[in-house]
Amino acid sequence: MILLYNNIRRVGFVRISSNFFSKRNLYSSVIDNQKKMEKFKLASKYESGQFNVWIEFNNLAMITKPLNLGQGFPDYEPPSRFSNFLAEVATEKNLYSHQYTRGMGHVRLVNALSKLYSSLINRKIDPLNEILVTVGAYEALFCAIQSNINEGDEAIIIEPFFDCYEPLIRIAGGHPRFIQLLNTKPYSPESHSSDWKLDPEELESLFNSKTKLIIVNTPHNPLGKVFDYDELTMIADLAKKHNVLVISDEVYEWLVYTPAKHIRMATLPDMWERTITIGSAGKTFSMTGWKLGWAYGPANLIKNLMVVHQTAIYTCATPVQEATARAFEHEISVLGTPESYFQNLCKELKPKMHFLSNVLKKTGFKPIIPDGGYFIISNWKIFENKIDLTLETDEYRDLRFTKWLSKNVKLQSIPFSIFFSERSKPCAEEYMRLCFFKKDETLKEAEKILTTWTSKLS
Repeated sequence: MILLYNNIRRVGFVRISSNFFSKRNLYSSVIDNQKKMEKFKLASKYESGQFNVWIEFNNLAMITKPLNLGQGFPDYEPPSRFSNFLAEVATEKNLYSHQYTRGMGHVRLVNALSKLYSSLINRKIDPLNEILVTVGAYEALFCAIQSNINEGDEAIIIEPFFDCYEPLIRIAGGHPRFIQLLNTKPYSPESHSSDWKLDPEELESLFNSKTKLIIVNTPHNPLGKVFDYDELTMIADLAKKHNVLVISDEVYEWLVYTPAKHIRMATLPDMWERTITIGSAGKTFSMTGWKLGWAYGPANLIKNLMVVHQTAIYTCATPVQEATARAFEHEISVLGTPESYFQNLCKELKPKMHFLSNVLKKTGFKPIIPDGGYFIISNWKIFENKIDLTLETDEYRDLRFTKWLSKNVKLQSIPFSIFFSERSKPCAEEYMRLCFFKKDETLKEAEKILTTWTSKLS
């Protein structure tokens, strides 16, 4: 019996020892694999771009299926003549419409862009050397920043800002410096985007020998501010004084509501030489899926962008460029008439803007009335103590509120804080962004949703 017991003990010990060493070996193997995989983790320069609100909220919308006023595009078709141009290109027996075109921009398109903008800025633009066609305005921004920022350069960003500005600067090795637009009439019964201004002294303090560029977005996303002549002149004078480049993001150039007027930075005295202007076919023709943009400016600056473009993209889709060229040719021929789509679009959108702003005011929100673009920023703080946001775990309250709204009220918006730097996000937590470029039926459905929800809270 003793011998049998000892044998059992030895066998048990061997089994226990075997399990122990197997687990230890497995643990060591996992650690070794983790160390090996460390070599292939995301390059550190891209870490600032890991979070993307558009991906997160698009995924949320697929789950919650809300009425979506978050994304910035129309939910109805633009005039069929534009899509017909693409259909024509696709079905024509023209071999070259389906092959690679000129890398820096389809010749017919850059000629059309040159004709349009030469008249708008009162300067002849060389279509082959002073215009670059890109995959959306996003790539134009990428090329402008990547081709001009060196390690350690500083770039001034005006808050709020379209969310890609900051990571693009950091990826290039630059250091963003932020300045906020401040509400100069905080106690006004009705808030307007024109009330939000830059502090001249604070702005001037940001310029120094390391400053390489400043990004100006007018008309502004998300605030809807249209910078006036005095504001742009102030920025231009500082840029000239400190020898700084201006990237002028003007993708909403046609969406300006009277009496506001869009002033192109490149038209100010001595600013052509230091301005890269960015535009978008998606915004101009309300067809964001075409994903086509451009940059124009002096040849020495556009050449820099071309180098980045040719190493990353090389060329954009030929059929889309050809169709866009035809669309511009048509629009140029009808400028100043009721037939001009992008000149008259603001007349179509202004009533929609007023309708949604009135809905927001009627239901307890506090909207900021925009002068341009197709977004409204609205304060939602009045509802904070009437709902339970504890199930949402995001750090910032506006993310928690907008997610709660999508899940429980079935209305999707975008949190305002994502348009601010980390240090400034707390000041934006009480706001959200909504898009009013929607069918009238969609906006009326939004009214019904908000009216029904808020009536239950009172």
